[in-house]
Amino acid sequence: MPTQTSSASHSLPRFEDAEPLGPQDAEFAKDIKAVLEKHGNLDRFGLVLLHDHFAVDRDEVLVETNDVQARTLHVEVEKKAETKHAQPSQWRFVADSGEKPTGQSDSVPYEVLMLCLTLACED
Repeated sequence: MPTQTSSASHSLPRFEDAEPLGPQDAEFAKDIKAVLEKHGNLDRFGLVLLHDHFAVDRDEVLVETNDVQARTLHVEVEKKAETKHAQPSQWRFVADSGEKPTGQSDSVPYEVLMLCLTLACED
C-alpha cells in the first residue's frame, strides 16, 4: 500500500509510491483528451502525477519560479496570504466532501496546488 504523507489540505502518496500513468490508463486518458478537445483546451491543460515530497499546510502553497538563462526551476513553500506570486499553474480536483480548502469558492471543484512566476526574462 502506498505511503501517505500528511498535510492539512490533502493527503497524497509520496512520489516514490505514486503510480504513474501507464497502459492500463489508456481509456481514462482518451476520455480526458476528449473532454479537453470538446472545450478547446487540448493545448492548455494536461496531466500531472499528484504526489507529495513533504507536507504543505492549508494556509500554504507551492511556488514555482524559473531562471530562463540558467534553464532551472525552483519550488518553495510560501504562505498563501503572503505570497506575491499570483499565476496558478497546477490544480487538483477536490471531492464533494463538504469541506472546501481555505478560501475556496463552493462553485469551483478544484484547489490551487502551485503558483508560478518568472524570475529572469529572456531579452
